[in-house]
Amino acid sequence: MFDTHELGRRPGAQQRLTRTVDAPKDFGIDGVIGVPEGAPLELEVRLESVMEGVLVTGTARASAKGECVRCLEPLDLEVDADFQEMFSYPDADDRSRVTAEPADDAEEDEDRLFLEDGLFDLESVLRDAVVLALPMQPVCQDDCPGLCSQCGARLADDPDHHHDAVDIRWAALQGLAGTIQDGEKDEMSGAEAGVDEKQEK
Repeated sequence: MFDTHELGRRPGAQQRLTRTVDAPKDFGIDGVIGVPEGAPLELEVRLESVMEGVLVTGTARASAKGECVRCLEPLDLEVDADFQEMFSYPDADDRSRVTAEPADDAEEDEDRLFLEDGLFDLESVLRDAVVLALPMQPVCQDDCPGLCSQCGARLADDPDHHHDAVDIRWAALQGLAGTIQDGEKDEMSGAEAGVDEKQEK
């Protein structure tokens, strides 16, 4: 929680804060990449008092962990996420209702955040900012070749890795050819044995 009491309600008053907090649970893209729960989250925050409330602007820095979507190797990624959010005074909402249409006011209330006894919580704002800053498909390096589609070998470890391509349409004929060759070898062996027997006689 952040306290805005030192600002008072003087439009234009500002306050800068630096704080390190523990990352909450589920701080990232589920199953892909995210900031581990309890990892340090460094915050640089500027609070600015305005007529309607307090404008909060800042940057969050953290180390995210995940795995490469191509080769599945673990990876670490430094994340810088910028954010800005308005936290309104509770009575500012009452003043705005004088001129706002009821339907419009209801829609705005769903998106607005309010100060509670001069305090505000940044968790939801930070979560949105960090998730947007994370790559949807993280890779260990831009040119990661990934895994072999046939055997799963990591291609970056063996750039010359390959398999002899076999057209599936000819696979059965190749097996038949192998059987014929084996049969021919057996016949040749039998013929040679017969020749040898005649020579002995």
